[in-house]
Amino acid sequence: MINSQTHRRRPSILPTTLSAFLWAALAVGGVLLGAHGVQAAEVAAEAAHAGVPHLDGRLLSAAWVVPFAGILLSIALFPLLAPMVWHHHFGKISAVWALAFLVPFAATFGVDLATYELLHTVLLEYIPFIVLLTALFTVAGGVRLTGSLVGTPMANTVGLALGTVLASLMGTTGASMLLIRPLLRANEHRRHKVHTVVFFIFLVSNVGGSLTPLGDPPLFLGFLKGVDFFWPTVHLLAPMAFLSALLLVIYFVLDLVLHTRDPGKHPLIEGVHEREPIRIEGSVNLLLLVAIVGAVLLSGIWHPGTGVTLYHVTVSLETIVSNLLLLGITGLSLALTSKQSRRLNGFNWGPILEVAKLFAAIFLTIIPAIAILKAGTDGALGAIISAVNEGGKPNPAAYFWATGILSSFLDNAPTYLIFFNTAGGDAKVLMTDLSLTLTAISAGAVFMGANSYIGNAPNFMVKAIAEERGVAMPSFFGYMAWSFGILVPLLGLTTLVFFL
Repeated sequence: MINSQTHRRRPSILPTTLSAFLWAALAVGGVLLGAHGVQAAEVAAEAAHAGVPHLDGRLLSAAWVVPFAGILLSIALFPLLAPMVWHHHFGKISAVWALAFLVPFAATFGVDLATYELLHTVLLEYIPFIVLLTALFTVAGGVRLTGSLVGTPMANTVGLALGTVLASLMGTTGASMLLIRPLLRANEHRRHKVHTVVFFIFLVSNVGGSLTPLGDPPLFLGFLKGVDFFWPTVHLLAPMAFLSALLLVIYFVLDLVLHTRDPGKHPLIEGVHEREPIRIEGSVNLLLLVAIVGAVLLSGIWHPGTGVTLYHVTVSLETIVSNLLLLGITGLSLALTSKQSRRLNGFNWGPILEVAKLFAAIFLTIIPAIAILKAGTDGALGAIISAVNEGGKPNPAAYFWATGILSSFLDNAPTYLIFFNTAGGDAKVLMTDLSLTLTAISAGAVFMGANSYIGNAPNFMVKAIAEERGVAMPSFFGYMAWSFGILVPLLGLTTLVFFL
């Protein structure tokens, strides 16, 4: 009866909420169409310069950032305030925000410039980004650990340390999806499990992904912008090892205390069942993970100097080949992995489809924000530039916390991109003369994605899986009590050691 009543209520609730959201988005579009202070004629003239469209951020008002803020706030608030609406309509909501930017932009500055910016974003940034995530998600979802696992404090700590290392090799999403279920199964006899999942999110879903572009989306965006593949490995190894070691020590002590108070009863400990050896199903996917690394490296070291040009946007041959290889690896993983093993692993396409839809809107709506930030102190967001620079020079500590705070509550990938461009956007300069600044931006985006459930995509995925397994995970603000009580003080210590 309850389900029937809920079903009957749904048609009246969802349209009302969606209608309110739609009117708000339309209002944003209307404001942009009539935004004063935006010199459309000058922008159009710049766009036509030398026959190649060009967007000068100095001529854009801050109003053009509203759709970007709208999609990020929707990601943050809809799941909390209207979860049913979000679950059924997040794709539509994302599309509305994208159109709230794109339609006024084309109407104000011309179809030519809008087409160029759309193609540039989709072909050079969005497609490589989502193809890599899909490959990692598919291949990692084909690896399944079986056998007898017992969640002792030492075993749990070793498992978290292993996951932290794997996160940079197979991505925070891949490592999280691979290890969270075995970890929960190993601790199902324990009364206290929440702390284990929270530290798993800290380490495996975030901090551990800081050493390669495969580890976390922000670093892959940096790689697409010209940052060398192994640059994060060299420059983020020390702060990552420092923070990870502190978290692992704190976790081990906490887990040891809780295990001593309530060790629980495990069939193996009690001698009820015989221990089964740990096995890996779908081990061919481990080889495919190596192939993914090779495909990504290829696009970074092979530059034949040719490509395909579509409306002034040139997609290099190495990018095309790399994407085709990644799609091929994805297909091989599906063909070579047992469907039964994937089913037992809880694999489905829902998470990657959600990421694809949300990031399509994010990548489009961030266009004017990046253009404005590239304009530096001459742009409408010059106050942000001034806040992270002292005397015209970047302040690494300020960049670390500014990037990190936004990454805690928004999405860490576009946040990284914003501050990457705020610092100049020149990868060669950032890797050399401003290496400490780029280290701070990278560390802030990756480390502080752990400060809330919405800071990084795997956080919510891990939370959902844990709740499915009966773990009473803390609320949004309950989780932040953990992160602000444990992680944030350690981040302050990291700042003192590395960024001051």
